[in-house]
Amino acid sequence: MSDSASPLRILLTNDDGIDSPGIAALREELTAIGDVTVVAPAENQSGVGRARNELAVRRDHPWGYALEGTPADCVAYGLRGLETDFDIALSGINDGPNAGNYVVGRSGTVGAGIESAFLGTPAIAVSSYHARDFFCHPPEEYDFSRPARVARAVTERVYGAGIFDDVDLLNINAPIDVPSPRMRVTRPLADYDQQVDHHDDTNLLGDGDREDTLNDDEMLVRLRDVSWPGTVGYENPFPPRDEHRERYPVGSDRRAMVDGEVSVSPLAVHHGHTEDPKLASVVESLSEQIE
Repeated sequence: MSDSASPLRILLTNDDGIDSPGIAALREELTAIGDVTVVAPAENQSGVGRARNELAVRRDHPWGYALEGTPADCVAYGLRGLETDFDIALSGINDGPNAGNYVVGRSGTVGAGIESAFLGTPAIAVSSYHARDFFCHPPEEYDFSRPARVARAVTERVYGAGIFDDVDLLNINAPIDVPSPRMRVTRPLADYDQQVDHHDDTNLLGDGDREDTLNDDEMLVRLRDVSWPGTVGYENPFPPRDEHRERYPVGSDRRAMVDGEVSVSPLAVHHGHTEDPKLASVVESLSEQIE
């Protein structure tokens, strides 16, 4: 581990791809406090969670390496395939928020942090949002410098302070457009639904030249996330703001976003278990019945 006189050895990745402006802004800030090695996906890998591949092509990059793989692949390679003994891994800056239990669970940005934690290296996942636009798309039109400064400040303060004795991963959502935002320790809030539609039009698969048709016993099923109330897909869920303030309690990551704050959620990734005497009783009784 680095001592107080040595710069941090930082592994940096993301899920939007190595050429995204978010990772460029974060790298620029982190180089002021440590030695930064980038191992990031060659292409956009949003929403892949902690998916892994057995094989991946590595290409040299001025910042380190571009990997034709997932964010978790990048972290696994960086921590076990390079000679550097990294102190901490950062992932981001994602050009949209990763808030709420369900969204966090399948985020490629957070997935990289989870992979790092399983491999014994503390991690910070950093995502951004815009208080009016919500998603920062297209990312080239947004300035990621504020979330980058937030990430740098948090990294400087938490590393070596004992935070990672009990915390595996910090998940940060920072506003791009709110001056001097308040920072709040939060918890991911479970708020998710699924909208299911049935269709018989194969053109919905995205290939306008598709000639095959569905058989009589087939149906095209569309599964669409309802990650925020009243929205489907990438709509801005913030208006009306009062409605969301009532829905999300103070201390949740989503309430912090509604209020234009920086959400910092400490996460444990090693899937703990819950003691349940009722389950223990059922299992004990079944063990006596099964021959």
